[in-house]
Amino acid sequence: MTRKTLALFCLLIGLNTLLAAQETPTVIIQTDSITNKTATINLALGQVNDSVPFVKNLSYTIGGISVKGNQKFSEAAILVYTGLIVGQKIKLPGDKLTSAIKKLWNSDLFSNLDVYVTGLDAKGIVNIDFVVKELPKASSVTYKGVKKSKGEDLRDDTKLMPGAMLTENLITTSKNYIEKKYREKGYLNAKVVILTKPDSTKADQEKVLVNIDKGTKIKIKNVRFHGNKAFSTNHLRKLLKKTKQKNPLHIFSPSKYIQEKYSTDLENIVSTYSEKGYRDAQIIKDSISWNKDNTINLDITLTEGNRYYFGDIRFLGNTVYTDDQLRGFLKLNKGMVYNGTLLKKRISGDGKPDSEDLSSVYLNNGYLFSNVTPVETRVTKDSIDIEVRIREDKPAYIKKVTVVGNDRTNDHVIFRDIRTLPGNLFSKQDIIRTIREIGQLGFFDAEKINPDVQPNYIDKTVDIEYSVAEKGSSQIELQGGFGGNTFIGTLGLSFNNFSIKNLFNKKEYRPLPMGDGQSLSLRLQTSRFFNTYSFSFTEPWLGGKSPKSLSFSVFSSSQFRADFTSNRVNKDQKLQITGATVGLGQRLKWPDDFFQLSTSISFQQFKLNNFPVSTFNFSNGTSNNLALGINFGRNNTRINPVFPTGGSDFNLGFKFTLPYSSFNKKDYTNATQEEKLRWLEYYKAAFKAKWYSSLAGSADHQFVLMSNVEFGFLGAYNHTIGDSPFERFYVGGDGLASGQFDGRETVGLRGYPNSSLSTSFGGTVYNKFSFELRYPLTLKPSASIYGLTFLEGGNSYDGFINYNPFELKRSYGFGIRIFMPAFGLLGIDFGNGLDNIPGTNIKSGWQTHFIIGQQF
Repeated sequence: MTRKTLALFCLLIGLNTLLAAQETPTVIIQTDSITNKTATINLALGQVNDSVPFVKNLSYTIGGISVKGNQKFSEAAILVYTGLIVGQKIKLPGDKLTSAIKKLWNSDLFSNLDVYVTGLDAKGIVNIDFVVKELPKASSVTYKGVKKSKGEDLRDDTKLMPGAMLTENLITTSKNYIEKKYREKGYLNAKVVILTKPDSTKADQEKVLVNIDKGTKIKIKNVRFHGNKAFSTNHLRKLLKKTKQKNPLHIFSPSKYIQEKYSTDLENIVSTYSEKGYRDAQIIKDSISWNKDNTINLDITLTEGNRYYFGDIRFLGNTVYTDDQLRGFLKLNKGMVYNGTLLKKRISGDGKPDSEDLSSVYLNNGYLFSNVTPVETRVTKDSIDIEVRIREDKPAYIKKVTVVGNDRTNDHVIFRDIRTLPGNLFSKQDIIRTIREIGQLGFFDAEKINPDVQPNYIDKTVDIEYSVAEKGSSQIELQGGFGGNTFIGTLGLSFNNFSIKNLFNKKEYRPLPMGDGQSLSLRLQTSRFFNTYSFSFTEPWLGGKSPKSLSFSVFSSSQFRADFTSNRVNKDQKLQITGATVGLGQRLKWPDDFFQLSTSISFQQFKLNNFPVSTFNFSNGTSNNLALGINFGRNNTRINPVFPTGGSDFNLGFKFTLPYSSFNKKDYTNATQEEKLRWLEYYKAAFKAKWYSSLAGSADHQFVLMSNVEFGFLGAYNHTIGDSPFERFYVGGDGLASGQFDGRETVGLRGYPNSSLSTSFGGTVYNKFSFELRYPLTLKPSASIYGLTFLEGGNSYDGFINYNPFELKRSYGFGIRIFMPAFGLLGIDFGNGLDNIPGTNIKSGWQTHFIIGQQF
């Protein structure tokens, strides 16, 4: 180095030292690793007392706070975000200032942020300045490369629209969303570029241009497998549920390449191999190659490994159950194809409440603290030995049971249906049964019944808290309409969680006395031509100690003679019907406690006063119907009564009168119909059964198949009197009850007009079969909605001589159901009758049915 060079070097060092002494020192106090944003504390040396040096991490008192650079937002509003106030003690740098800066960044209002300490005195009082640069807003957003309507859809999806704050996150997520959306449609080379530039006409706003280059749609030309021997290539291609190669037959499975779905499909292949005994199977390579016609090939290379079988299965640590009992529960034997997935399900369950597995066996018998673990102990060339290690521990007893969330329903109504009682052994199946019973009450949202199991490991006890959410259980029907040249008014009130004991307690009216689980209903309907009044009451737990129900109902109906040509009504000519029913029900303990037995006695009196009826040949007289009803049924559907997802519900019912003609020994050969029907005599049997099966789908959105079978028969004691014109079956249509003065039973069969599959006198035999596939759209307590498709068939017959169970009137269709607590079940069905309406040569075709207050 020459002297001249050395002198120049020293001069540069001197200048650099001088400049460094005049710089404002900077202390980095926070860096956001996600956005890579940095805020700094700067010491403005000209405003700081030279005799009071700034010391990092020392506590200072805030003497003043100011904001600079803000234009759209006020200083006060920004300071609220920081959470800092004058007089507050903080460390510099420190957590409180760091938190203030994070809050400002997270507000997505600023593109840059600096913090300055502008004053410091001997008392440790500092002044702090926040210098911000506000983010611009989008003045306009233009989408280029797609249609205008598509651009509007993307704008709504991404929220990148005029008025939006142009944060880095919004721009990045919008770009990624649009590219992903097009790639999912098969545009693998889709590119999106988002540009911004200042709007010269609007301060602090920018124009946004979204350039979309979709490119061409990329299809999968070939899916090729390498290394597969156990399964054919065609079989493996079928396992790729969402990744299909080009095929004219794949109408509903287009050959698009979507990375996420492709990865899931590859996992499905490995799982299938594992379930078939190929425990070591794995995909060692997969690649994409391009063809000249802009399609791609997928090449999947795998190794299958050996096929394994279950070897010896031993149990270790079991004392409650023998090895043979556990093998019976496990249902896996030596020599079976090894299936790790099935082994896991048989040990720990498949996620369903009623799963049959070893862990549930212990949990159902009190062993809450038990643990069952399968371990592979020996792997040979083609077999795997399993040791099931069990830690039983001591059985757990229930210590305390509580319920929360029942604001209207009294505790005793819930506790009488709870199966997990203090002092009992813990049981998983008792918890599941309790959830079902509470859900079946209809007072709570069945989807939100949640048991909180709280184990106490020290004393081997458990506390259980059931959380419920009340829903409306009462219904009101208030309607009026004009039909048949008259106004028809209806008022119906149904209270399904009534409390009759508080009927005279004014404090319990909210607006009515509720909470004891009783049912009370009133219904009034009137017009110029008729009026009907009915009242019913049900106590589900008579005496409050056992599930014995008492029900009582009365009704009165008057129908008046009308001359529709003159639109006149003669109320002296009428049909007067009065009746009452008393019933008792009992939950049985055998064969199991899902069974129910109920009996009822009903009486109806029919008085005709110069009132002709098409089914009778007299218009003056009285008929009496005194009958005993017996119903035997079993209902274990779960959990939601509006949308059951499993279980079954069947009922076998009998109804019969006394054989009066056998007592009086009267010859009815030449008797008038009025004499024959003075006291009705008949016997009636009916069988109805429904099965619910969960199919594909998640817990909240699963397809459910409902299968239904029905059969009914009406018989006579005395063939001289003949079959009763009352209590007959009318098949076809929506199944809604109408004109039931003769005790008729309406049977819905969609796709055909109401009662069109029976004669005008009704049938004495009927059968019906239905399959209904349901899918829930929402199961919220405010409104439960599900869609359905159906196939069904049935028919009505006059006596067993004409009965042919295979001579069915068939239909198919679709519909929707809406259940709202205040109004009950509403729905609409569109059914296509495939066969002729009896008495015509015309196929029924499409029919529309409105459903109110019932389910098929």
